Amino acid sequence: MAGISIWQLLIILVIVILLFGTKRLKNIGSDLGGAFKGFKKAVNDGQESTKDSIENKEKDSVIEGEVVSDKEKEKTKAE
Repeated sequence: MAGISIWQLLIILVIVILLFGTKRLKNIGSDLGGAFKGFKKAVNDGQESTKDSIENKEKDSVIEGEVVSDKEKEKTKAE
């Protein structure tokens, strides 16, 4: 089995055109294209919202602790 040749693909294409018609195939193609665009947009929006939420969490996070200047650190080391 060598696979499908170009002639076999052309015969299948002719049969599909005869069954559905060019007008219906054009509508199916445009609907499929719109679906792919919508899917791609949704994926990109999801990635952006995830990225934004991560950045917001980093900004909102508070680290509790004591703020000590370098001079105070040197004083405690000297003691």
